[in-house]
Amino acid sequence: MYQLTKGLTEKEIKDSGFGDYFVDHTLGVYPASASGVPFTAAYIQSKGDAITDLHEDMAAEQKARTTYDNILRFCDDPDVKDAIRFLREREVVHYQRFGENLRILTDRLDEKNFYAFNPEFDKKCFKNHMKKK
Repeated sequence: MYQLTKGLTEKEIKDSGFGDYFVDHTLGVYPASASGVPFTAAYIQSKGDAITDLHEDMAAEQKARTTYDNILRFCDDPDVKDAIRFLREREVVHYQRFGENLRILTDRLDEKNFYAFNPEFDKKCFKNHMKKK
């Protein structure tokens, strides 16, 4: 944020549509969506179940990738585009790694097609299931 706004005049701030943000936050980073909705911990979706949470993580990575795709459609600054491409690539790699972990987890749980417990919480049940093999 600092690099993009460094040295801006008051006129440039107003003309760029950055005025409202500047009034509230000067040049400080304030996490918010493109529509101005502030970040909240409610966005963090965790159930404590590895399968559910990995699916949520994968969805979050894809949503971030789509956001970066959309930024690239509108951006014409080569330096900003390079940074966004890097971040987009990182989301793709994270998605792949979460997918690999999901496959490993489901392969282990599906050995006897047994999904009647939460392996993150029901440790006793998981241990008993693993002993029966």
